[in-house]
Amino acid sequence: MYHLDDDVYIFPPVTEAMQEPNGLLAIGGDLAPERLKLAYYEGIFPWFNPEDMPLWWSPDPRAVLMCGELHISRSMKKLLRKKKYQITINHAFKDVIENCAIRDEGTWILPEVREGYQALHQLGNAHSVEAWYGNELVGGLYGVNVGHLFCGESMFSKMNDASKVAFITFYFHFLRYNGQLFDCQVLNHHTASLGAKEISRRDFLHILYRWRNKAINPACWLPQSIELPTLFK
Repeated sequence: MYHLDDDVYIFPPVTEAMQEPNGLLAIGGDLAPERLKLAYYEGIFPWFNPEDMPLWWSPDPRAVLMCGELHISRSMKKLLRKKKYQITINHAFKDVIENCAIRDEGTWILPEVREGYQALHQLGNAHSVEAWYGNELVGGLYGVNVGHLFCGESMFSKMNDASKVAFITFYFHFLRYNGQLFDCQVLNHHTASLGAKEISRRDFLHILYRWRNKAINPACWLPQSIELPTLFK
């Protein structure tokens, strides 16, 4: 097991990740924004239990949502046409990540995790998408931008499908700026229902390496309200 040095931001090659548990690459280190930024640049992300040291992962296969493969159910299309929620970008990053940390079953989004991603947000690499019902924040998500990829981290909903509406609206916004792929990390029922699938780590890295150094238009991340394309109107 590779142990990270607190003072040196270096990761081992992702090909050295363990098969069991799948994708575990390294342990230790801190959640400084520079380390987080490097991790996502190399296709690595942190996840660990509250009692653990930071664990760093690069699983094989990798769950992704390819641009053009979003699945929207009939009931979701009806909800989208109602325009029940207003969707914004980067209006309330701190509030979004704090709401994502509220879980009945516990959470890994501890204060030091929130601090690390908020610092990454200040650097312009982590972003939030918010769903509002009137003046109330009722859903949202946050993640990390790497070139033309968006690496989703967590989402929350206080009202029916608010986070899904936020994500779907953001999906089309990201495509307008030539976004290429949404990294979902590990497949679950929620992401699978939206069209996510598993690809090999090698294929994921091929896409990552192709697009990570191609900066997306900064206008994509300006604090703003976003709307669905006309096909939902």
